[in-house]
Amino acid sequence: MALTRRHLLQGGVLATIAPALETATGLPVISPARAQISAGEPAWRHALSLFGDVKYPADFKRFDYINPGAPKGGVARMISLGTFDNFNIAVAGVKGSLAPAAALIYETLMARSQDEVATEYGLLAEAASHPDDFAWVTYRLRKEARWNDGKPVTPEDVIFSIEALKKYSPMYASYYRHVVKTEKLGERDIKFTFESTGNRELPHIVGELPVLPKHYWEGTDNQGRKRDISATTLEPPLGSGPYRIKEFVAGRSIVLERAKDYWGVNAATQVGQNNFDELRYEFFRDNLVALEAFKADQADWIAENSAKQWATAYDFPAVTEKRVVKEEFPVNDSGRMQAFAMNLRREQFKDVRLRRAFNYAYDFEEMNKQLFFGQYKRINSYFEGTELASSGLPEGQELAILETVRNKVPADVFTTPYQNPVGGNPEAVRGNLRESARLLKEAGYEVRDRKLVDPAGKPVTVEILVQDPSSERIVLFYKPSLERIGVTTSIRIVDDAQYQNRLRAFDFDMIIDQWGESLSPGNEQREYWGSQAADQPGSRNAIGIKNPAVDALIDRVIFAKDRKELVAATRALDRVLLWNFYVVPQFTYGFSRYARWDRFGHAELPKYARSGLPSLWWFDADKAAKIGKRS
Repeated sequence: MALTRRHLLQGGVLATIAPALETATGLPVISPARAQISAGEPAWRHALSLFGDVKYPADFKRFDYINPGAPKGGVARMISLGTFDNFNIAVAGVKGSLAPAAALIYETLMARSQDEVATEYGLLAEAASHPDDFAWVTYRLRKEARWNDGKPVTPEDVIFSIEALKKYSPMYASYYRHVVKTEKLGERDIKFTFESTGNRELPHIVGELPVLPKHYWEGTDNQGRKRDISATTLEPPLGSGPYRIKEFVAGRSIVLERAKDYWGVNAATQVGQNNFDELRYEFFRDNLVALEAFKADQADWIAENSAKQWATAYDFPAVTEKRVVKEEFPVNDSGRMQAFAMNLRREQFKDVRLRRAFNYAYDFEEMNKQLFFGQYKRINSYFEGTELASSGLPEGQELAILETVRNKVPADVFTTPYQNPVGGNPEAVRGNLRESARLLKEAGYEVRDRKLVDPAGKPVTVEILVQDPSSERIVLFYKPSLERIGVTTSIRIVDDAQYQNRLRAFDFDMIIDQWGESLSPGNEQREYWGSQAADQPGSRNAIGIKNPAVDALIDRVIFAKDRKELVAATRALDRVLLWNFYVVPQFTYGFSRYARWDRFGHAELPKYARSGLPSLWWFDADKAAKIGKRS
């Protein structure tokens, strides 16, 4: 399970890899029945969980981790990197660059608890019901749920939303492709029917559906023009959430204002949250420029992804004077793979030995020392940072699952623990380059005039496509290593729009990519690695994997009958992906880094919240007075 509001907050397909993902583990054990649909039919449930019993009862008033007395008011000024030219989430990743604020104006059927693993409680919906075989799920909308124009949220809105998102968004089309029928059952009930039984995750992920207003999208704008859900737009759309778009400057800034008449202000999943009167987003093309703006007190928060900058760039007076606070928040809610990703649609990358040789050429240890002050560790799993990561040799249930695809996977899967080559010193680097050369020779490649040529005598050339300076410096470090094995390597840096267009068309040799992984993987794995997604423009299968063993293991993950089987199947999938060397794994860090001007407060953050920004924070007038006025 992986698609959540965070994907949309970061905008576009690439950022949907960013950093990943929400929720977590295993078996859907649902809260006790609170009512019956009718005699003999499944019970209505106030919450759905993929792991164990739910924490909060049907009549709970708020989450334990929030401050019910949090003051309302103030402004939070935040930084976004990139740009935007679109407020329509239905075409995010297909057309235009989505504004991150667009996701905050919409709500989903259910809302995630941040102190439990993979548990959702009613938001737009008050209850859900599904049979034991997970053949369908029915959601019942709240009577009080309203759009910001005062009209009620209806089953027609829900049906319109899933149909539009599946039609115009490759991401949602893949995520919800197993929903084969959506129908209105009553005044407030919507039934989603699935293509098969046994998929325990489907009732849960339907609860993540962002609901769009049908009457708005089928209406006309202020100039009398009919709106088009299939097109980009900079008309601020109608939402049902706690914020609405107040003003914006295209590509540069957005201001959200808290909806004073928000219908859900007293809903148990919303109490004590969404405390700022305004959320202001300023857009920067370069993170160095963004940092200078933060130092000048033009923004209240900054997320820092650069180890070098975190170590060296925060020595200005406001930090010394403790008016600016540096803080790291543990990442407990997800894992990830970040890597140099090779495009298997390019003929040269179809040979696994070439792909493996690229991994031997990468000296992570030296890069970590020179660029990252030794802060990172090498990624050794597609599910790095979670219990789902494979290690050692397969055994028990994982081995039994792998036996079902033994003739379709590399033999090393069963005989050799996966590990990345280790560099960091001249002797180790020479050894790795010798192994790289051995693999290439075995595959029929040879070096002529210091240039690697394939078995047909064609020079091996690679263009690495990047979109920002921070990625460029990583590629610049890797480039000489590839050239040492004879690969003619070039780097092409393009703007966001061109990058997204080329990514959607799979027009690249190599890129730096990321795949966020929840603690409970499921249907999104088909979008990441599945054969069907490989030919779907704009899909997350940027690599172009078409592997029947991978497809079979994805199904084992999706249809796992309990948590134990889910873990075993995911580890098996991880192991097969690793031994196919589709990527050159990069590095990770188990914390999110933030710096902030000390004008804010928050309650103790729950385990799975990361920073909790901005929903769990509030403006603290006393703190603000002590550090002085904003610039």
